Amino acid sequence: MEDQQHLGSVIDQFSRQAIPFMRLPAHLDAMEMLVELSGVCAEDNVLDVACGPGLVACAFACHTAQVTGIDITEAMIEQARLRQQEQGLPNLHWQVGNAVPLPFTDDTFSLVVTRYSFHHFQDPKSALAEMIRVCRPGGRVMVADVAMVPECSEAFDRIERLRDSSHTHALTEPEFENLFTGSGLRVCGRGTYPVDIELEALIGAAFTQPGDDVLIRQRVTDDIGVNALGVNARVVDGCVIYTFPIAVCVGIKG
Repeated sequence: MEDQQHLGSVIDQFSRQAIPFMRLPAHLDAMEMLVELSGVCAEDNVLDVACGPGLVACAFACHTAQVTGIDITEAMIEQARLRQQEQGLPNLHWQVGNAVPLPFTDDTFSLVVTRYSFHHFQDPKSALAEMIRVCRPGGRVMVADVAMVPECSEAFDRIERLRDSSHTHALTEPEFENLFTGSGLRVCGRGTYPVDIELEALIGAAFTQPGDDVLIRQRVTDDIGVNALGVNARVVDGCVIYTFPIAVCVGIKG
């Protein structure tokens, strides 16, 4: 029952966030880096798990033969289809479905990717195992998501749950590393990058409970010069900016 409640929270949040999520400029950050680290080539058959409005899937479709995007939120898939049409990309297929389990047979894709999804999964280990299962032997699996320093993890999770009730836990840097090294994948690529977001823009794209926007604003502002949240909150040109630390890991399936 808890799993169904959580899925309901994810669908509710991202049904409402579908358009504002896509419009946040920061969600296009580091796309070239992801393409390069993945090693995607023209012959690949790519799966983008929890694809959202198709930002990553459309970027990868410019470099490869076929991309499938899957997301549990129908409103996100609708936005992905619109983005595909706007960019004139013929080699994309979209599917509404869950990440655990993935509705695909074993060894289907040569590259399986996901971005900014693991902090929504109740069981990231199972999600990664599903990505590995549907990847062909010799294929690659890539995950990009927030990775916090351990001492800031709890504080960051608390404020993220205020902003987005579907947030479960942002992996710490050691948890992210251990997830991959314990998966059976042969790690072949790592990277990090910052995502800078203006506080008011992020709050404006969220659907918080009444009063929670005030709490978020206060806690982030109070963290300027303290960094207990691990996001380097600061004022730039009169705006409060903070940074999501993103880790990327790529592994080859044996």
